[in-house]
Formats: sequence, structure tokens, C-alpha cells
Amino acid sequence: MALLKVKPTTPDMAIARTVARNTSPLAEVVARGLTWGADEKILLVLAAAGWVATRTKDESSRRAADHALIVTVTASLLPHVMKSLVDQTRPDRKTVLGHVHGVSFSGKREDAFPSGHALHMGALASAADTLPPLPRRVIQTLAVGLSLTRIVVLAHWASDVVAGFALGAVMERLLRLWTGYPLQSIGRERDASS
Repeated sequence: MALLKVKPTTPDMAIARTVARNTSPLAEVVARGLTWGADEKILLVLAAAGWVATRTKDESSRRAADHALIVTVTASLLPHVMKSLVDQTRPDRKTVLGHVHGVSFSGKREDAFPSGHALHMGALASAADTLPPLPRRVIQTLAVGLSLTRIVVLAHWASDVVAGFALGAVMERLLRLWTGYPLQSIGRERDASS
């Protein structure tokens, strides 16, 4: 039994109704495919593979891979812990109109808060802050886009996605203190040393 029961906000309900009414079947199919890009199982495999691949590399690469693996494992565990403490019904269970348009059920009924996919993407967007401008912008845009797919498929309320994204970013920044991952952007470090 969860300690807290959370209800969606009025804007959450309005956004879910709008998505249910206006999302085309093609957009749903595309969003369902894209949302896998933020799935914890896939991200865990990628982080573990990256970690293994960097064991013979320089210290900076190993530290980045250590950080990525620790962040991914933490980002995978944190939503499960939070969902055991907080009950919130997913929008696909409250938005009957969505099923008329073909949105299927996702996850456990009461596990809307927070979005685990968005939490992973918030962590990724935060970690990308250390990269040069172009790759940073690409990764951060991709992270936001993949997070938004959770709203399009009615797996989460908009507030679940925003909260998950923010939690992921904060978690990643806090883990930097432990992993030694750069606290400052690589581009900014170069600018400061000039």
C-alpha cells in the first residue's frame, strides 16, 4: 500500500484529453517505437556495454563510463522505489477516448508517478551539459523528445514527465559528487584555461 495517493492536475487532464482526441494512429505508432529509446532495460544494456568497452581506455573515459553506469542503475531503481510510495492512476486508464484512437494500456495501473523514462532522459540531458555545444544540444533535444513520447502514448501525465525529468537531472548532478564526473563543461573548462 502506497503512502501517498496523487491525483492528476487540471492541466494534466486537459493535456491527456487533447492528446487522446488529436493524436493520429501514425503518431501513436511512432511514439510507441521512439519511447523504447528511453526504456531502462535498453539503457542498462547500453551503459554496461559502454562500461566494458572503456576498461582499457584513459582515465577520463573510464570515469565517464563509471558515471554513466551508476547513473543508469540509480535512474532505474529510483522510480520503482517512488512508485511503491506514491499511487497515481495512469492517464491511459482514465482517458477512455484514448482507447478509441488505439492507445493501449501501459505498465501497472497506479504507477504513473514519476515517469521512469523521463527520469532517465533528465539524467542524460544533465550529463550532456559537459559536452561541446552541438552534441549537447542534440542530446538534450533528443532527451526532451523521448520524454514527451510518454505523454503521447498516455503512459504518464505531463506533470509525471516534468517531475521525472527534473528528478533525473538533480540525481545526475548529485552523483557527480561521488563519481568524479566533470562538474564543469568541457567547453567551459577550455574557455577558462585560455
